[in-house]
Amino acid sequence: MKRLILALLAWVALAAHADDFDYRLEPRAVAPDVYVFVGKTEDFDTRNGGNIVNTGFIVGPQGVVVIDTGPSLRYGRQMRQAIARVTDKPVLMAINTHHHPDHFLGNQAFSDVPLGSLAEVQRGIASEGNAFAENLFRMSGDWMSGTEVVVPTRALQAGPLEVGGRRLRLLALDGHTGADLALLDEGSGVLFAGDLVFNDRAPTTPHAQVARWMASLDTLEAMVAGGGVKVLVPGHGPVSRDAQPIRLTRDWLTWLSGSLRQAAADGLDMNEILARPLPERYRTLPVAPAEYRRSVGHLLPGIEVEALEAGHGH
Repeated sequence: MKRLILALLAWVALAAHADDFDYRLEPRAVAPDVYVFVGKTEDFDTRNGGNIVNTGFIVGPQGVVVIDTGPSLRYGRQMRQAIARVTDKPVLMAINTHHHPDHFLGNQAFSDVPLGSLAEVQRGIASEGNAFAENLFRMSGDWMSGTEVVVPTRALQAGPLEVGGRRLRLLALDGHTGADLALLDEGSGVLFAGDLVFNDRAPTTPHAQVARWMASLDTLEAMVAGGGVKVLVPGHGPVSRDAQPIRLTRDWLTWLSGSLRQAAADGLDMNEILARPLPERYRTLPVAPAEYRRSVGHLLPGIEVEALEAGHGH
């Protein structure tokens, strides 16, 4: 009986929290006039409402540019409220770094301003956005209420971009997805790396091309080494002041792809691969077991084809 009462109390507490649908967004200043909302290093669920992503904003002399809009209409609205607590300057533009849902499903809350992304990101959101939204509804429940897909209308390109008196440098990269935008605020040296970089969380791979991702990481690390980057904002996990998150992301991808290639060469089937324990260094990494399982499903079929083709080549 006591256990039942405790369970009911826990459920009531959880329901009360979910009832208020408050993401409790706290803007953290990472440089003068540059702010980040740091999400949890978790998977989507009905408790966090999809708040597992890093978003941010930059305050310029004339107005604000927003970097990624979060996983839902509620998140986007609460983001705007949090921005208004920091500055009374208008939002002039919102930018999506790539087409994964936790980075663009808050676009509705910014539909009164230009929404920018790489052209391929526009296409990805238009073609896959509704399926992504349905999936998040399943995982995050009523936090997603009212959320609809809004496709960015302004195609961005690599190179300089000035918004509100802040000079940005856009990098058109890929590998995590088919199009990944990284963005450097030149005045502060803050680099928003999007999901090319994960920190203290296992990377996600549903659209990954590992070799291209590695090349993008090399580009970002060279920027940090060159001294132009003072603060690194990953797509997920804690903000950093050095290249360590880039190295951690590369280390995971190197191990993951190498392990799967060896397993394919050894003729292991998927169940045998899934049954293998993670290396010691990853056993406490947030979401690592789940992301490993998903990554086997994402990456193994292509690797098996490569192994077969290599075998026929001999």
